[in-house]
Amino acid sequence: MLPLFPSIKNNKHFYLDVDELHRLYIEESGSPDGIPALFLHGGPGSGCEPFHRCFFDPEKYRIILFDQRGCGKSTPHAELRNNTTQDLIEDIEKIREELGIERWLVLGGSWGSTLALLYAEAYPERVSALIVRGIFLGRKQDIDWFYQEGASRIYPDYWQKFIEPIPEDKRDNLLSAYHELLTGDNEIAKTRAAKAWSTWEGMTANLKPKSSVLDHFTDLHYALSIARIEAHYFINQNFLSDNQIINNADKLEQIPGIIIHGRYDMICPLEQAYELHRAWQTAVLEIIPACGHAASEPAIIDALVKATETMAEVIK
Repeated sequence: MLPLFPSIKNNKHFYLDVDELHRLYIEESGSPDGIPALFLHGGPGSGCEPFHRCFFDPEKYRIILFDQRGCGKSTPHAELRNNTTQDLIEDIEKIREELGIERWLVLGGSWGSTLALLYAEAYPERVSALIVRGIFLGRKQDIDWFYQEGASRIYPDYWQKFIEPIPEDKRDNLLSAYHELLTGDNEIAKTRAAKAWSTWEGMTANLKPKSSVLDHFTDLHYALSIARIEAHYFINQNFLSDNQIINNADKLEQIPGIIIHGRYDMICPLEQAYELHRAWQTAVLEIIPACGHAASEPAIIDALVKATETMAEVIK
């Protein structure tokens, strides 16, 4: 089983003003003359981590990471204004143009898979290959599964902690109730809600919960951005039309693709990857046994590293 490539430092980093409000953190690592590759983090609102560089062979790839609006090192933190899916798609194009890249491989997991697919459908001529993991199609049914009823039946003990901040008379629409708390003026209630929201995700991300993952998700700075931005996106149906990704999947046909999904993913059930593959049959679907959602699962790491190695041969 392949591990991550060894840890590396970034070669350079900079900030890019994408509008009058938002400033994005962007970094490059690996070979400046390598195959351009963009990594898209999850959430929305989670931000990049150093280990995200390590899915790529640094001798083969020019690795670009950035923190999406409102999260990570981008500013302002946890900001919801001017923060939509369409904004993020156009941000990717601005970064590509800023870096002088003609085409690049795009790798994204969870929400990153959503954004990668949407970007590829909007700009197929700019994508040399796609690797998507833990597919999230962003439909109402996908949101309801994790935030209203579905995963709650698999994790009833964790679920009780998730619903604790919400009064019983508002639990028929938990997303709306959480959104109200996370965008309200009561800082104590906002903090409590953010930690409960983020903890629920951290507890369910791996097949077997990992303390390192949970520690990351319960960090308050991280929890505020991921909870606020996710609730903002999800209450707005991710700013997408109904089943948008599947309906536009014909635009992906000419793009080499690998779809990677854990068999026991409880955040984004496997059905979403299966539906994507039915619509995008030129892609390869890899169902990883005995794995949950997180990119930190050893067998998911193995599949992602093998995928970047495969695509390095396909692209050149």
